[in-house]
Amino acid sequence: MPNKTISPRAVKSSRKVLLIDDDDSLRRVTEYSLQSAGFHVVSAADGKQGLAAFHADHPEVVITDIQMPGLSGHEVMQQIKAERPETLVIVITAHSSIEKAVAAMKQGAHDYLAKPFSRDELVMVVDKAFNLISLQEENRRLRDELEHKVDFGHMVGISDVMQEVFDVVRRVAPTEASVLISGESGTGKELIARAIHQGSSRHKEPFVAINCAAIPADLLESELFGHVRGAFTGAVRDRAGKFEQADGGTLFLDEVGEMPLELQPKLLRVLQEMEVEPLGGKSRSVNVRVIAATNQDVESALMEGRFREDLYYRLAVIPIELPPLRQRADDIPLLVKYFLKRFSPGRQVDISADALQCMAAYSWPGNVRELQNALERMVVLNRDESLDLHHLPAKIRSNKTVSRGQVVDLPPEGYPLERIEREVVVQALERNDWNQTRAAAFLQIPRHTLIYRMEKYDIRKP
Repeated sequence: MPNKTISPRAVKSSRKVLLIDDDDSLRRVTEYSLQSAGFHVVSAADGKQGLAAFHADHPEVVITDIQMPGLSGHEVMQQIKAERPETLVIVITAHSSIEKAVAAMKQGAHDYLAKPFSRDELVMVVDKAFNLISLQEENRRLRDELEHKVDFGHMVGISDVMQEVFDVVRRVAPTEASVLISGESGTGKELIARAIHQGSSRHKEPFVAINCAAIPADLLESELFGHVRGAFTGAVRDRAGKFEQADGGTLFLDEVGEMPLELQPKLLRVLQEMEVEPLGGKSRSVNVRVIAATNQDVESALMEGRFREDLYYRLAVIPIELPPLRQRADDIPLLVKYFLKRFSPGRQVDISADALQCMAAYSWPGNVRELQNALERMVVLNRDESLDLHHLPAKIRSNKTVSRGQVVDLPPEGYPLERIEREVVVQALERNDWNQTRAAAFLQIPRHTLIYRMEKYDIRKP
């Protein structure tokens, strides 16, 4: 099938023009000229009809004669600009009353046409008006993009895995989709949640965070949904829960995998209905975007019945998995430089190549948070302008490293390949808390390949 081309006329036909003129002959000619040029035209014979057509169709451009019986062109323009200031009004005037057209432009008219005007002059003036509208819309779009530009705060990373995460965040931030961020402790899950909020249309509204693991189970319901006075012993006044506090904005449910099973159905109902029911009170509507995070193995929690499957799929419309620091070693020098600058304002603190190499080889079980704390401690406790190996924490200095070119050191008598493969799979699973998805990513193989190796070597979680 041949490709269909869209003609200029077809493009312009979506541009609506309201034409108001009491001169029937001129109105018909003007209407025909505009339609021939591809514009969609709505016409009216006087000011009253013109305002009625304006209210019904909301055209972007209005052409009106100045001198008309009843409502004049000036009065029509004033009412239109009062209701929709962005509307562009073009006035028609006779040569003998150009001063009236100038006065109209001072009052807000976009342009004027002096009778008699040619078809080309008419089309050129209307085209310019729509070009200005397009330019204004593009400027608004660019301003919105700048205003809603995602700010990753202290998230630093040039590695491929982090660039993929940043790309997903940029795409999901302007939407209303629920997001579930998974990753080990210290990988920056809350920073990602804040970046999503900042890049959304809710960025001027509250960002409210709650750690579901840090609050006792018997208090978590009240913290989330609120309570009214007298709902339980000690409830001496009404209290809004986190959902109500975040109304219009974003609620971040950190460590949602630790939420008690008996509370999960109520959370699911709130997500479905967008209504919260405070303890002892009546349901109230809320408008909240929910972003959740967990460092748990959600797959295991689902299989063991510790987390509801329907709640998981409600939260994980867009899943984002943050890689541990050991999987993004390329980012360590950049992170070190960033934190050194942050923790030594007014000082120039450098780090030796040996110390940096040692830090890059360390596994960082506490991830970026552990790296941040280590560098802050090193800067605070040392007055030297350059940090070396002896400044590193003992556990990092004593870390047994291997060179980049030699991952496995084989004994002279040889070693079975299958045993090496089994040990690699077990070590990858242990490093990732037996999360199969993360272990497969760590080994850079598909998950089904990892499962095959586990079955082949009878590898099971202790």
